[in-house]
Amino acid sequence: MTVKHLLLSVAFVALAGCTQAPIRNVNDAPAVAGSGKALTADQVRTAIVGAGNGLGWTMTPAAPGLVTGRIALRGHTAEIDVRYTPTTYSITYKDSTNLDFKDGQIHKNYNGWIENLNRDIRGNLTAM
Repeated sequence: MTVKHLLLSVAFVALAGCTQAPIRNVNDAPAVAGSGKALTADQVRTAIVGAGNGLGWTMTPAAPGLVTGRIALRGHTAEIDVRYTPTTYSITYKDSTNLDFKDGQIHKNYNGWIENLNRDIRGNLTAM
């Protein structure tokens, strides 16, 4: 094995072990009903809470325009804020445990949870 092959092998193993990624937030996503009709804040909140609860999140309306979410899986927890209006919503990282958060980076599974939540919120809104 040449030195070049050895270095490539080491780099591949190092990259394969990467489990962190930049935190994914969702900023001002459009809240759009499939019917094209305008939505109310209550409808947007219902779509957010339903999506989160369906994926195992505990979703709690905390104030007008704000739902907090918490998920706990296999000793890992994540907390988010979901701010919403009748026309937009945003999902923002708040806190976590055992997800290796540091310097804007977090375990890549967190981003998958957020992508799933965002997808289901959009699906719930479209169904309205």
